[in-house]
Amino acid sequence: MTSFASAETGPYRHVVLFQFKASATAEQVAGLEQAFVELSQKIPEVTDFEWGTNVSPEGLAEDFTHCFLVTFKDKSGLEAYLPHPEHQAFVAKLKPLLEKVCVVDYVAR
Repeated sequence: MTSFASAETGPYRHVVLFQFKASATAEQVAGLEQAFVELSQKIPEVTDFEWGTNVSPEGLAEDFTHCFLVTFKDKSGLEAYLPHPEHQAFVAKLKPLLEKVCVVDYVAR
């Protein structure tokens, strides 16, 4: 089942999960964590940002270690963020170190 919230209004949440490659060093991962924090401050459409590492005892994370939650006022904020040059530059730095990524966007209710 595929559903897109294109007609819904409300805050848009952009959830991103990362699994880094085994070859990524702790310093590289820390640098990307900081770069994502800085990215959230460079794009005015971002209204809130938080992140953390997996602490779930359930064992269902499928090797994802990092979760980032980016909030936008509405769909137009997400649409401005994705192609933004700062976001694209961050993605270019990130990709070589990623093993796996999962992205879920939703409208908060």
